[in-house]
Amino acid sequence: MDPENSAATPFSPLSRRSLIAAGALGALACSAPRGRTQLVPVAGAPAAQAGLDALLGELSDQRGSVAPIQKSAYARRRARCGKLLAELGLDALLVESGTTLEWLADVRWGRSERLFALVVLADGSHFWIVPAFEAGRARLSIEAQGGPGGEIVAWDEDVYPFQPLASALTSRKVERLAIEPSLRYGFVDRLAALFGREKLVSGQQVLVRLRGVKEPEELAILRRASELTQLAVRTLARGVHPGMKGSEIGTWMARAHQKLGMSGPWCLPLVGAAAALPHGDASDEPIGEGSLILVDTGATLHGYESDTTRTWVFGGKPTAEIERAWNAVRDAQWRAFETIRPGAQCRAVDKAARALFVERGFPGDYSAFTHRLGHGIGMEGHEDPYFDSGSEVVLQPGMTFSDEPGLYFVGKFGVRLEDIVLVTEHGADHFGTWQKAIGAPD
Repeated sequence: MDPENSAATPFSPLSRRSLIAAGALGALACSAPRGRTQLVPVAGAPAAQAGLDALLGELSDQRGSVAPIQKSAYARRRARCGKLLAELGLDALLVESGTTLEWLADVRWGRSERLFALVVLADGSHFWIVPAFEAGRARLSIEAQGGPGGEIVAWDEDVYPFQPLASALTSRKVERLAIEPSLRYGFVDRLAALFGREKLVSGQQVLVRLRGVKEPEELAILRRASELTQLAVRTLARGVHPGMKGSEIGTWMARAHQKLGMSGPWCLPLVGAAAALPHGDASDEPIGEGSLILVDTGATLHGYESDTTRTWVFGGKPTAEIERAWNAVRDAQWRAFETIRPGAQCRAVDKAARALFVERGFPGDYSAFTHRLGHGIGMEGHEDPYFDSGSEVVLQPGMTFSDEPGLYFVGKFGVRLEDIVLVTEHGADHFGTWQKAIGAPD
């Protein structure tokens, strides 16, 4: 989960992986970005470590259990983009290097002060704007077998990209240019000065309808990614023992994901009062009988993300206060799920979960349930659209979200349950299995 405001940075929010890797929470991360793991010694080693090794021995590489996105998909996506642009009365979409460009063209290029971008036109054609000295390297990806192809408009260092881009747009009779929401303002501002500010419009609606509505192949990968992360959590939970720390759970969650063939694993493992803050604190309390454990974790499969949270009580019986909160969170998650259907607004789903909390005697505002209900998920762990009480986005079949209500009581405990849900033609579907009870994460 991530309580960042969805409207601030559509399709590029502060990711949980980067938040965990930064600051004090880095001590609890299961891995640095992209899975570079510092292994934490296991309490009670070597016996405990041997037991966990045995558990992980049950896991195997699952990359072959679902097909990756095929090269032919990217041309279909650009054609779909062009059709949508025409439908919305737009002439082109400008996309800087990043996830959306990868989604449209399967081309990866690091961001720098030099603009590297793709322009998709309403007729389905496209061209590139590329630093001239990098044009040769760019062609290796753009003109590779199965690559997207397309004209390369190169710009020299003393000219800058804005006049060549404006000229290329004008020559193609572009009058309304949609700007991909993560395109940096400095580039947009300088292009506007040459091309005309009145010709530039937000591309957020385009992106929500393109990347927000998943294709069948994407849904298959997302479903499998969720199933595998849930398997990793269930497997590791069998090896949790008294004296183990959250940081150790994180280390072993990284190993479990890697054994399953997933990359870039991350984890937020919180024990006891640390879970009272949605993203935890720097404490690393050892687990004892009756400890409350919150594990929020995920990884990447074929370029698509998983994101699952489980909260359970280890060993002993939960207190009445914790059990009451856990039951309310579970029921709020289900109430939200039952509200999902095509035509409903995102905010209605968030409000349904809050209404359940009021029914159970908890606050319905943001004082205990402190964050939005959920976020879109796909190639990015957090992407538009979002389940929040202000969103007017209308649900469409193929949209995927996290459904993750929580209750947090600072200095005491916190509970969150998170699963990935899919809007279907007639309601909603769920990836994997729901957590059934407070005593275990399965």
